[in-house]
Amino acid sequence: MRLVDLLPLPSLRVQRIIAFLVVLSQAGISVTGAVVRVTSSGLGCPTWPTCFPGSFTPVPHAAVPFWHQAVEFSNRMAAFVVTFFAALVVLAVLRARRRGEVVAYAWLMPGGTVLQAVLGGITVRAGLLWWTVSIHLLASMLMVWLSVLLFAKIGEPDDGIAAPRVPAPLRWLTVLSAVALTATLVAGTFVTGAGPHAGDESVTKPVARLKIEIVTLVHAHAEMVVAYLALIIGLGFGLAAVGMTRALRNRLAVVIALVCAQGLVGIVQYFTHVPAALVAAHVGGAAACTAATAALWAAMRTRESITAQTESQVAHAS
Repeated sequence: MRLVDLLPLPSLRVQRIIAFLVVLSQAGISVTGAVVRVTSSGLGCPTWPTCFPGSFTPVPHAAVPFWHQAVEFSNRMAAFVVTFFAALVVLAVLRARRRGEVVAYAWLMPGGTVLQAVLGGITVRAGLLWWTVSIHLLASMLMVWLSVLLFAKIGEPDDGIAAPRVPAPLRWLTVLSAVALTATLVAGTFVTGAGPHAGDESVTKPVARLKIEIVTLVHAHAEMVVAYLALIIGLGFGLAAVGMTRALRNRLAVVIALVCAQGLVGIVQYFTHVPAALVAAHVGGAAACTAATAALWAAMRTRESITAQTESQVAHAS
Protein backbone atom coordinates (compact mmCIF):
# COMPACT_ATOMS: atom_id res chain seq x y z
CA MET A 1 0.00 0.00 0.00
CA ARG A 2 1.24 3.45 -0.91
CA LEU A 3 1.40 6.12 1.77
CA VAL A 4 -0.89 8.34 -0.31
CA ASP A 5 -3.58 5.63 -0.15
CA LEU A 6 -3.99 6.33 3.57
CA LEU A 7 -5.39 9.77 2.77
CA PRO A 8 -9.15 10.40 2.37
CA LEU A 9 -10.43 9.92 -1.18
CA PRO A 10 -10.99 13.43 -2.63
CA SER A 11 -14.13 13.98 -4.68
CA LEU A 12 -13.96 15.68 -8.07
CA ARG A 13 -15.30 18.85 -6.46
CA VAL A 14 -12.51 18.83 -3.87
CA GLN A 15 -9.90 18.27 -6.58
CA ARG A 16 -11.23 21.22 -8.56
CA ILE A 17 -11.28 23.48 -5.49
CA ILE A 18 -7.65 22.61 -4.74
CA ALA A 19 -6.70 23.20 -8.39
CA PHE A 20 -8.46 26.58 -8.32
CA LEU A 21 -6.50 27.53 -5.19
CA VAL A 22 -3.33 26.57 -7.06
CA VAL A 23 -4.28 29.03 -9.82
CA LEU A 24 -4.99 31.78 -7.29
CA SER A 25 -1.73 31.21 -5.41
CA GLN A 26 0.36 31.17 -8.59
CA ALA A 27 -1.23 34.42 -9.77
CA GLY A 28 -1.15 35.95 -6.29
CA ILE A 29 2.57 35.52 -5.77
CA SER A 30 3.27 37.45 -8.97
CA VAL A 31 1.34 40.38 -7.46
CA THR A 32 3.15 40.16 -4.11
CA GLY A 33 6.42 40.13 -6.06
CA ALA A 34 5.35 43.34 -7.79
CA VAL A 35 4.57 44.89 -4.40
CA VAL A 36 8.09 44.03 -3.28
CA ARG A 37 9.51 45.79 -6.34
CA VAL A 38 7.42 48.98 -6.22
CA THR A 39 8.08 49.44 -2.49
CA SER A 40 11.83 49.13 -3.15
CA SER A 41 11.95 46.12 -0.83
CA GLY A 42 13.69 43.78 -3.25
CA LEU A 43 16.77 43.58 -1.07
CA GLY A 44 14.91 43.77 2.23
CA CYS A 45 16.30 40.29 2.75
CA PRO A 46 19.71 40.69 1.07
CA THR A 47 20.66 36.99 1.16
CA TRP A 48 19.00 33.79 0.03
CA PRO A 49 17.72 31.35 1.23
CA THR A 50 18.31 33.14 4.55
CA CYS A 51 17.02 36.67 5.10
CA PHE A 52 20.31 37.72 6.68
CA PRO A 53 23.45 35.63 7.20
CA GLY A 54 22.62 33.17 9.95
CA SER A 55 18.92 34.10 10.13
CA PHE A 56 15.94 33.02 8.04
CA THR A 57 13.82 35.80 9.55
CA PRO A 58 14.26 39.60 9.54
CA VAL A 59 16.58 41.06 12.15
CA PRO A 60 17.24 44.69 13.15
CA HIS A 61 19.80 46.14 10.77
CA ALA A 62 20.89 49.76 10.43
CA ALA A 63 21.32 49.57 6.66
CA VAL A 64 17.95 47.94 5.89
CA PRO A 65 14.69 49.46 7.22
CA PHE A 66 12.58 46.86 8.99
CA TRP A 67 9.50 47.50 6.83
CA HIS A 68 11.50 46.65 3.71
CA GLN A 69 12.51 43.41 5.42
CA ALA A 70 8.88 42.72 6.34
CA VAL A 71 7.62 43.20 2.77
CA GLU A 72 10.29 40.97 1.21
CA PHE A 73 9.97 38.34 3.95
CA SER A 74 6.17 38.28 3.49
CA ASN A 75 6.68 37.54 -0.20
CA ARG A 76 8.98 34.67 0.72
CA MET A 77 6.33 33.35 3.10
CA ALA A 78 3.76 33.55 0.31
CA ALA A 79 5.93 31.04 -1.52
CA PHE A 80 5.11 28.53 1.22
CA VAL A 81 1.40 28.99 0.47
CA VAL A 82 2.10 28.28 -3.20
CA THR A 83 4.15 25.23 -2.22
CA PHE A 84 1.41 23.95 0.08
CA PHE A 85 -1.30 24.02 -2.59
CA ALA A 86 1.11 22.65 -5.21
CA ALA A 87 1.88 19.66 -2.98
CA LEU A 88 -1.79 19.26 -2.04
CA VAL A 89 -2.96 19.01 -5.64
CA VAL A 90 -0.37 16.29 -6.32
CA LEU A 91 -1.58 14.28 -3.32
CA ALA A 92 -5.21 14.77 -4.39
CA VAL A 93 -4.81 13.48 -7.95
CA LEU A 94 -2.59 10.61 -6.85
CA ARG A 95 -5.10 9.54 -4.21
CA ALA A 96 -7.94 9.81 -6.73
CA ARG A 97 -5.89 7.71 -9.18
CA ARG A 98 -6.35 10.19 -11.99
CA ARG A 99 -4.99 9.55 -15.48
CA GLY A 100 -1.31 10.11 -16.22
CA GLU A 101 -1.86 13.42 -18.02
CA VAL A 102 -3.46 14.97 -14.92
CA VAL A 103 -0.75 13.60 -12.64
CA ALA A 104 1.97 14.99 -14.92
CA TYR A 105 0.43 18.48 -14.90
CA ALA A 106 0.01 18.28 -11.12
CA TRP A 107 3.70 17.47 -10.65
CA LEU A 108 4.58 20.56 -12.71
CA MET A 109 3.20 22.69 -9.86
CA PRO A 110 5.75 21.79 -7.15
CA GLY A 111 8.44 21.44 -9.81
CA GLY A 112 7.76 24.94 -11.10
CA THR A 113 7.63 26.29 -7.55
CA VAL A 114 11.10 24.95 -6.86
CA LEU A 115 12.32 26.53 -10.11
CA GLN A 116 10.76 29.84 -9.09
CA ALA A 117 12.51 29.68 -5.71
CA VAL A 118 15.84 29.16 -7.47
CA LEU A 119 15.13 32.07 -9.85
CA GLY A 120 14.20 34.22 -6.87
CA GLY A 121 17.49 33.37 -5.22
CA ILE A 122 19.41 34.22 -8.38
CA THR A 123 17.53 37.53 -8.62
CA VAL A 124 18.49 38.49 -5.07
CA ARG A 125 22.10 37.37 -5.41
CA ALA A 126 22.40 39.24 -8.73
CA GLY A 127 21.30 42.46 -7.04
CA LEU A 128 17.94 42.66 -8.85
CA LEU A 129 19.39 42.88 -12.35
CA TRP A 130 16.49 43.79 -14.63
CA TRP A 131 16.74 40.68 -16.79
CA THR A 132 16.67 38.34 -13.77
CA VAL A 133 13.51 40.10 -12.56
CA SER A 134 12.03 39.71 -16.05
CA ILE A 135 12.71 35.98 -16.17
CA HIS A 136 11.25 35.59 -12.69
CA LEU A 137 8.00 37.30 -13.74
CA LEU A 138 7.73 35.40 -17.03
CA ALA A 139 8.17 32.11 -15.16
CA SER A 140 5.28 33.15 -12.90
CA MET A 141 3.07 33.75 -15.93
CA LEU A 142 4.01 30.32 -17.30
CA MET A 143 3.00 28.75 -13.99
CA VAL A 144 -0.35 30.56 -14.13
CA TRP A 145 -0.93 29.16 -17.65
CA LEU A 146 -0.05 25.60 -16.61
CA SER A 147 -2.15 25.76 -13.45
CA VAL A 148 -5.22 26.78 -15.48
CA LEU A 149 -4.65 23.85 -17.83
CA LEU A 150 -4.37 21.57 -14.79
CA PHE A 151 -7.70 22.90 -13.50
CA ALA A 152 -9.33 22.20 -16.87
CA LYS A 153 -7.89 18.70 -17.17
CA ILE A 154 -8.98 17.74 -13.67
CA GLY A 155 -12.56 18.46 -14.71
CA GLU A 156 -12.38 16.08 -17.69
CA PRO A 157 -13.28 12.37 -17.38
CA ASP A 158 -10.39 9.94 -17.24
CA ASP A 159 -12.26 7.30 -19.28
CA GLY A 160 -12.56 9.34 -22.43
CA ILE A 161 -10.93 10.53 -25.61
CA ALA A 162 -9.99 14.01 -26.82
CA ALA A 163 -12.74 15.71 -28.77
CA PRO A 164 -11.94 19.08 -30.45
CA ARG A 165 -14.75 21.64 -30.22
CA VAL A 166 -13.53 23.95 -32.99
CA PRO A 167 -11.75 23.45 -36.33
CA ALA A 168 -7.97 23.10 -36.25
CA PRO A 169 -7.27 26.49 -37.93
CA LEU A 170 -9.06 28.30 -35.11
CA ARG A 171 -7.15 26.33 -32.48
CA TRP A 172 -3.93 27.40 -34.18
CA LEU A 173 -5.17 30.99 -34.17
CA THR A 174 -5.52 30.62 -30.40
CA VAL A 175 -1.92 29.41 -30.28
CA LEU A 176 -0.90 32.48 -32.27
CA SER A 177 -2.75 34.69 -29.80
CA ALA A 178 -0.83 32.99 -26.98
CA VAL A 179 2.41 33.80 -28.83
CA ALA A 180 1.27 37.43 -29.08
CA LEU A 181 0.49 37.37 -25.36
CA THR A 182 3.99 36.07 -24.66
CA ALA A 183 5.53 38.83 -26.78
CA THR A 184 3.38 41.36 -24.91
CA LEU A 185 4.57 40.06 -21.55
CA VAL A 186 8.20 40.08 -22.65
CA ALA A 187 7.86 43.65 -23.93
CA GLY A 188 6.23 44.59 -20.65
CA THR A 189 9.21 43.26 -18.67
CA PHE A 190 11.48 45.40 -20.86
CA VAL A 191 9.43 48.46 -19.95
CA THR A 192 9.77 47.46 -16.30
CA GLY A 193 13.52 47.00 -16.73
CA ALA A 194 13.89 50.55 -17.99
CA GLY A 195 11.26 52.04 -15.68
CA PRO A 196 11.48 53.86 -12.35
CA HIS A 197 10.75 50.90 -10.06
CA ALA A 198 14.06 49.09 -9.72
CA GLY A 199 13.17 47.23 -6.53
CA ASP A 200 15.82 48.92 -4.37
CA GLU A 201 16.82 52.52 -3.70
CA SER A 202 20.41 52.01 -2.62
CA VAL A 203 22.63 55.00 -3.41
CA THR A 204 25.92 53.16 -2.94
CA LYS A 205 24.87 50.15 -5.05
CA PRO A 206 22.22 51.32 -7.51
CA VAL A 207 20.36 48.61 -9.40
CA ALA A 208 21.47 48.37 -13.04
CA ARG A 209 18.65 49.27 -15.44
CA LEU A 210 17.93 48.50 -19.08
CA LYS A 211 19.59 51.28 -21.10
CA ILE A 212 16.89 51.78 -23.73
CA GLU A 213 14.68 54.85 -24.01
CA ILE A 214 11.51 53.90 -22.13
CA VAL A 215 9.07 55.68 -24.46
CA THR A 216 10.25 53.46 -27.33
CA LEU A 217 9.68 50.38 -25.18
CA VAL A 218 6.23 51.59 -24.10
CA HIS A 219 5.17 52.06 -27.72
CA ALA A 220 6.44 48.58 -28.64
CA HIS A 221 4.57 47.11 -25.68
CA ALA A 222 1.38 48.93 -26.69
CA GLU A 223 1.65 47.64 -30.26
CA MET A 224 1.97 44.10 -28.93
CA VAL A 225 -1.20 44.60 -26.89
CA VAL A 226 -3.06 45.82 -29.98
CA ALA A 227 -1.85 42.81 -31.98
CA TYR A 228 -2.90 40.46 -29.18
CA LEU A 229 -6.36 42.04 -28.97
CA ALA A 230 -6.77 41.98 -32.76
CA LEU A 231 -6.00 38.26 -32.86
CA ILE A 232 -8.51 37.56 -30.08
CA ILE A 233 -11.21 39.56 -31.87
CA GLY A 234 -10.40 37.76 -35.13
CA LEU A 235 -10.71 34.48 -33.28
CA GLY A 236 -14.11 35.61 -32.04
CA PHE A 237 -15.33 36.24 -35.58
CA GLY A 238 -14.02 32.84 -36.62
CA LEU A 239 -15.79 31.10 -33.75
CA ALA A 240 -19.00 32.96 -34.50
CA ALA A 241 -18.82 31.75 -38.11
CA VAL A 242 -18.53 28.07 -37.18
CA GLY A 243 -20.75 28.25 -34.12
CA MET A 244 -19.37 28.44 -30.60
CA THR A 245 -20.51 26.93 -27.35
CA ARG A 246 -21.64 29.10 -24.45
CA ALA A 247 -18.43 28.28 -22.58
CA LEU A 248 -16.30 29.51 -25.48
CA ARG A 249 -18.37 32.67 -25.89
CA ASN A 250 -18.10 33.51 -22.20
CA ARG A 251 -14.36 32.88 -22.05
CA LEU A 252 -13.76 34.90 -25.19
CA ALA A 253 -15.71 37.82 -23.71
CA VAL A 254 -13.66 37.62 -20.51
CA VAL A 255 -10.37 37.71 -22.44
CA ILE A 256 -11.43 40.73 -24.50
CA ALA A 257 -12.67 42.58 -21.40
CA LEU A 258 -9.45 41.87 -19.48
CA VAL A 259 -7.19 42.95 -22.35
CA CYS A 260 -9.14 46.20 -22.76
CA ALA A 261 -8.91 46.81 -19.00
CA GLN A 262 -5.17 46.15 -19.10
CA GLY A 263 -4.78 48.59 -21.95
CA LEU A 264 -6.66 51.24 -19.96
CA VAL A 265 -4.47 50.67 -16.89
CA GLY A 266 -1.38 50.94 -19.08
CA ILE A 267 -2.55 54.25 -20.54
CA VAL A 268 -3.28 55.66 -17.09
CA GLN A 269 0.15 54.48 -15.91
CA TYR A 270 1.85 56.26 -18.79
CA PHE A 271 0.16 59.61 -18.17
CA THR A 272 0.46 59.45 -14.37
CA HIS A 273 4.18 58.56 -14.37
CA VAL A 274 3.79 54.92 -13.29
CA PRO A 275 2.38 55.08 -9.74
CA ALA A 276 3.28 52.09 -7.59
CA ALA A 277 -0.29 50.91 -6.99
CA LEU A 278 -1.03 50.70 -10.71
CA VAL A 279 2.13 48.64 -11.29
CA ALA A 280 0.87 45.96 -8.91
CA ALA A 281 -2.58 46.14 -10.52
CA HIS A 282 -1.02 45.80 -13.98
CA VAL A 283 0.91 42.69 -12.95
CA GLY A 284 -2.28 41.22 -11.51
CA GLY A 285 -4.02 42.03 -14.79
CA ALA A 286 -1.25 40.31 -16.74
CA ALA A 287 -1.79 37.17 -14.66
CA ALA A 288 -5.55 37.43 -15.25
CA CYS A 289 -5.07 37.80 -19.03
CA THR A 290 -2.73 34.82 -19.04
CA ALA A 291 -5.21 32.70 -17.07
CA ALA A 292 -8.14 33.75 -19.28
CA THR A 293 -6.25 32.96 -22.49
CA ALA A 294 -5.26 29.57 -21.10
CA ALA A 295 -8.89 28.89 -20.17
CA LEU A 296 -9.98 29.84 -23.70
CA TRP A 297 -7.37 27.51 -25.16
CA ALA A 298 -8.48 24.67 -22.86
CA ALA A 299 -12.10 25.16 -23.95
CA MET A 300 -11.13 24.53 -27.58
CA ARG A 301 -11.07 20.82 -26.84
CA THR A 302 -12.73 18.55 -24.37
CA ARG A 303 -12.49 14.95 -23.28
CA GLU A 304 -15.65 12.97 -23.81
CA SER A 305 -16.41 9.85 -21.84
CA ILE A 306 -16.31 6.67 -23.94
CA THR A 307 -19.37 5.39 -22.08
CA ALA A 308 -21.30 8.56 -22.85
CA GLN A 309 -20.24 8.38 -26.50
CA THR A 310 -21.41 4.77 -26.76
CA GLU A 311 -24.80 5.56 -25.21
CA SER A 312 -25.23 8.51 -27.59
CA GLN A 313 -24.40 6.33 -30.61
CA VAL A 314 -26.85 3.63 -29.52
CA ALA A 315 -29.62 6.19 -29.00
CA HIS A 316 -28.90 7.73 -32.42
CA ALA A 317 -28.97 4.32 -34.14
CA SER A 318 -32.27 3.37 -32.56
